[in-house]
Amino acid sequence: MIKGFKDFIMRGNVIDLAVAVVIGGAFTALVTAIVTSIINPLIALVYKPDEKTGAIGPTFVGLHGDEVTFPLGGLLTAVISFFAVALVVYLVFVVPMNKWKERQAAKAGVVEEAAKLPTEAELLIQIRDLLEQQGSAPAPATRRSAEPPSPSI
Repeated sequence: MIKGFKDFIMRGNVIDLAVAVVIGGAFTALVTAIVTSIINPLIALVYKPDEKTGAIGPTFVGLHGDEVTFPLGGLLTAVISFFAVALVVYLVFVVPMNKWKERQAAKAGVVEEAAKLPTEAELLIQIRDLLEQQGSAPAPATRRSAEPPSPSI
């Protein structure tokens, strides 16, 4: 049982996943710090921070006369963090893994099936040839005249 667990843990996928989670968490903290330290102050140059909550964004007067601030800083932090982390995970993990899988497949001599598939024209030619062999080939196409048929009275 312990040997099976050890084999499971030592598999490449589990270790890669653990590394990705740790790096993703650290990178998220880094992006959040950058957005909070640089982007939010830039937004604060345009919009005055709310005195009560410190939220940065446009302020509107509510129905009861109190001011309401839409906190764009927090939303912007989340959006930038999401896209930055997604981009890094794609570039650091997904692209190299796909390249590695392609190399492994090429090493094993696996040829892509898509390259072997015949084109539509080749398939039609094969169908025609089979029909001719069976003797049930369609009659040769006749040329129709451009004139519409005359109505019979």
